[in-house]
Amino acid sequence: MLKIEIITVIPCYNEEEAIKEVVNQALRYSDVLVIDDGSTDHTSKLAVEAGAGIIKHHNNLGKGAAIKTGLKKILNSDYRIIILMDGDGQHNPDCIPIIVSGIGKAKIIIGSRFINGTQPGMTIMRRLSNKLTTINLKSITGYHITDSQSGFRALSSDVAQYFINIPYNDYVYESELIYQASKNNVTIEEKPIPCSYNNEKSYITWINILNYTLFLIKLPLRELKWKIDHLINFTFFF
Repeated sequence: MLKIEIITVIPCYNEEEAIKEVVNQALRYSDVLVIDDGSTDHTSKLAVEAGAGIIKHHNNLGKGAAIKTGLKKILNSDYRIIILMDGDGQHNPDCIPIIVSGIGKAKIIIGSRFINGTQPGMTIMRRLSNKLTTINLKSITGYHITDSQSGFRALSSDVAQYFINIPYNDYVYESELIYQASKNNVTIEEKPIPCSYNNEKSYITWINILNYTLFLIKLPLRELKWKIDHLINFTFFF
């Protein structure tokens, strides 16, 4: 796969400590587009200095909103693969070839932190949240996944259209993307990746936690409604 066919989209907020190094490393494998989600520090300036393209939100809209901005920007471009990764240094850009290698057999590759065991430094709350969400999504979608909340992913550009109108703007977006993929018959597989939590900064608020809780409660109900509607339409057709 040619480097010019791949672009890495990095949604970030106040990541001046890590963004320059993340961009420098990612540029070894792809073009880079940073979505600065309303940062109040020098994130944008440092990203540009490192060689990234930049789109800046005037206000902090949320990680999901930043990802959607990036996908919409490149939707009709010549890129064949879109990498999504965080800008805080938790993800190792040297793993880009690993997740890119799975595109073709599947349309989405999730970089899983759990295939080779739990990552050192991951908090209990983060593990619990991921576990509950992953179990829920596995049972509903049928995907054999271990890490539904991983922000390190590769998407074939021809399926990006399914994810630009997801209504969630916060962290729920990444889990909803998996559900929407299932509704559009998009194949998903995983590749093992490491993850570093040495300099972790959490911007998760009680509102984010509430939104995630509501998402988990509503998801089975949405799936039930979808099945009923699908059955009614099928019956009406015949």
